[in-house]
Amino acid sequence: MKNNMRILTTALALLLLAACQAQTPNVPTAQPVVKSTPASRQSRIVCGAERTKEVVALLQGKKVALLVNQTAMVGKTHLVDTLLGLGIDVVKIFAPEHGFRGGADAGEHVNDSIDKRTGIRIASMYGDKKKPSAKDLEGIDIVVFDIQDVGLRFFTYISSLHYLMEACAENNKEVLVLDRPNPNGWYVDGPVMQPAFKSFVGMDAVPIVHGLTVAEYAQMLNGEKWLANGVQCKLKTVTCLNYDHTKRYSLPIKPSPNLPNDYAIQLYPAVCLLEGANISVGRGTDKPFQMIGGPKVANAPDTFTPKSLPGAKTPPFLNEQCFGFDLTKVDNQIKGDVADTAFTFKYAILMYTLSTDKANFFLKNNFFD
Repeated sequence: MKNNMRILTTALALLLLAACQAQTPNVPTAQPVVKSTPASRQSRIVCGAERTKEVVALLQGKKVALLVNQTAMVGKTHLVDTLLGLGIDVVKIFAPEHGFRGGADAGEHVNDSIDKRTGIRIASMYGDKKKPSAKDLEGIDIVVFDIQDVGLRFFTYISSLHYLMEACAENNKEVLVLDRPNPNGWYVDGPVMQPAFKSFVGMDAVPIVHGLTVAEYAQMLNGEKWLANGVQCKLKTVTCLNYDHTKRYSLPIKPSPNLPNDYAIQLYPAVCLLEGANISVGRGTDKPFQMIGGPKVANAPDTFTPKSLPGAKTPPFLNEQCFGFDLTKVDNQIKGDVADTAFTFKYAILMYTLSTDKANFFLKNNFFD
């Protein structure tokens, strides 16, 4: 009986997902633009930070600050240690969301501190302020940005980049962006942000999936004069070698605590919408952004219970049983090809359809208008 019920509920889920794809609201979106080349046909991609000759030439003799996190690696060595070893004068580190070493929860206040490994002062850009002040930039000639992005408007590292460039333009400092591939850089999709809804999880009028690398994004901010009052910073970039937007890139390091693998990163553009709803996206499980559900969901085949874990200390519905979907199973049945996972509203529509408390489905955080 239990197996029969599971088959029926899974069949219902498949039908609902198919219906959701057919009934997606008529929201203006960018269109997917390009298919990708399998990794097996790629030459090795060389990230900007690995091009140490070019990087050193741009930094030598200057007082250098870094806006970096745990993804700023040159092989097996952090960029901070690499530059210090090459004789570069690194005087300060700016820390974004999740902190310099990447262990803080999403949205968790990050404090100023001292890096125990190097003794360099860390100034938080995800605590009392998100934009460097004139005082923060005193005694600095150039700020290096090297963070692995995932190509989404609400992934806050591009918001930190926006504020960094703005502050440096206003204080006559240089910015150097060391580029890294975009794992969602093979397509562009999703609604374009309306300026009235600007926030730190949406600074610029771009689609949810913007398709750019961080260096390309920086050039757009400068070239389109999107920084405050149309200011432009002194921007330099070191690009990747052997990368273009037809190629997929598998991240060697988690870009944030709750994006543990390629599949989570591919699902993130669509699943993250549910953080504006009374739904868990799997934080506090071993499959964050790969499971969706909640206590007030009916007719769903899978269950999970969020626990307190590193990077998700107080997840939604902590220790409550949630009913929903393990998307690592469902999506394979729907699409057949994980590599083609892209932006969709179908998960948001599905969860709303199955919610037993539609009056409270959308949260008061106003992530949904």
